[in-house]
Amino acid sequence: MNIVIGIGNYGKQYEHTNHNMGFDVVDALAKRLKLKFDKEAYKGLIARGEVDGEELLIVKPQTYVNRSGECVELLQKKYPNARILVVVDDFDLPRGYVRYRERGSGGTHNGLRNIVEHIGQEFERIKIGIGRDISVDVIDFVLSKYDKEFFAPVIEKAVDEVLNRL
Repeated sequence: MNIVIGIGNYGKQYEHTNHNMGFDVVDALAKRLKLKFDKEAYKGLIARGEVDGEELLIVKPQTYVNRSGECVELLQKKYPNARILVVVDDFDLPRGYVRYRERGSGGTHNGLRNIVEHIGQEFERIKIGIGRDISVDVIDFVLSKYDKEFFAPVIEKAVDEVLNRL
């Protein structure tokens, strides 16, 4: 089983913000696979499907970014042998850059840090670079809306990367 988890904040006010890049990538993934987020469990919204004969869960935690680990830990306990792939924004990467890592620390991302606190560093991640605007407070920047026209192809590239990793 594969579990792909997009990190973001729930609520209309956070839609299409830099910090919700993970949500937007898994929404695009679900759309491409013709799956719907139609179940709520493990503190998240879940779309269930199959890719190449293997079961797939796509999850959007409903705990806010800084508490994403709560959802991930519940999923790991329910599916201990599942492969976990987390999709997340990263302001330390250049804007539009997509990077895959097999494991690692939480770095500067509070959502990743929280996941590491809950389950350790042994999970895969795809990071989408949102760049950093040093003229704006970090919190204000990550909660600001991103340029949809610029990021539309980046999101599709990230979806391709997820599918290539499954």
